[in-house]
Amino acid sequence: MGTVREIEINSSINESEIVVREFDPSKDLTSVEEVEKRCEVGPSGKLSLFTDLLGDPICRVRHSPAFLMLVAELSSTKEIVGMIRGCIKTVTCGKKLSRNTKNDPTTKTLPIYTKVAYILGLRVSPSHRRMGIGKKLVHRMEEWFVQNGAEYSYLATENDNHASVNLFTNKCGYSKFRTPSVLVNPVFAHRLPVSNRVTLIKLSSSDAESLYRRRFSTTEFFPRDIDSVLNNSLNLGTFLAVPRGCGYTQPSWPGADQFLFDPPESWAVLSVWNCKDVFRLEVRGASRMRKTLAKTTRILDKFLPFLRLPSIPELFRPFGLHFLYGLGGEGPSAAKFVKALCAHAHNLAKEGGCSVVATEVANLEPLKVGVPHWKRLSCDEDLWCIKRLGEDYSDGSVGDWTKSPPGLSIFVDPREF
Repeated sequence: MGTVREIEINSSINESEIVVREFDPSKDLTSVEEVEKRCEVGPSGKLSLFTDLLGDPICRVRHSPAFLMLVAELSSTKEIVGMIRGCIKTVTCGKKLSRNTKNDPTTKTLPIYTKVAYILGLRVSPSHRRMGIGKKLVHRMEEWFVQNGAEYSYLATENDNHASVNLFTNKCGYSKFRTPSVLVNPVFAHRLPVSNRVTLIKLSSSDAESLYRRRFSTTEFFPRDIDSVLNNSLNLGTFLAVPRGCGYTQPSWPGADQFLFDPPESWAVLSVWNCKDVFRLEVRGASRMRKTLAKTTRILDKFLPFLRLPSIPELFRPFGLHFLYGLGGEGPSAAKFVKALCAHAHNLAKEGGCSVVATEVANLEPLKVGVPHWKRLSCDEDLWCIKRLGEDYSDGSVGDWTKSPPGLSIFVDPREF
């Protein structure tokens, strides 16, 4: 998920001097980019991750059903000193059992939906922190959320980002909610082999939608507009892994409905999202020795690909990534099929010129063991914080979602990574 880098608050500027308004791309673009650059200065002597939004400050929210970017400027000088992005969508917050008809005693599990808002990209210029700007931006964004019917607001931040955690939990009324894992794997110069015991099938967007809605719509944070996600130009495809010889192949694929009527004992699925065309990342602060070592591993990997050396990709200049989402499956061998799907996704990323592939899964996700990743590049516990925006909502059997225990799985929307 996109994280929030914060940003605490002192007070030498009167609150009335801070004007919060909607971002205007025709006049604010340069100033916003300058604030982004000032906020990306990492600790001296340490590695830092920089994000290049490719000239589009709202690129990470614009694919959501509703989105907004606000800026904070000084009324006296018109200098932009902060910004925040937010978006709204409808997602699953729980599930319930429902009987089909009075004459049919069978029951099925149905999702309970809620309208939820997401905050990301909160920035305050280093020279204007501790002045109440971050808190004011959050409150103004929350006003827009409420006006548009959002029942909850949530965000992702690093567990050790104490300023951010303090702002949201102590100042803005958020509570710690979920701690998913961000798993990142480098893309090597060699291709990864896909097990010959597995058959991979690329699904059409309609088949992918049918499979996700019928099997995963009760997963927490599943987006009700999954069709919009799957039909987005950034979606590179949904891939299904099944046992070789089970009767399902690409040429003879009967469709998702028939597959779900008679699935094999084990199978797995995931989708691939092209973040490379949205933003680029860059690792800065690396020593010359570290860069030389990384370059050496790439050279060996390039000229001796048959050795399948675990080379370090070029991360010290702007690079792209692919995000794996909608990861799921069933059966005793599902994790092995996930591993095959991840190998295929790695090869797609290699062809697409990306340096890493990443995914985010619930901490308790049983398929997590099938996702290859480098611990040094990954985050064991990302932190999601949540806030209930009102008390007049009917959540059925869920009650107050902010107090619900975590489930085994979570659906991470690629539009917000």
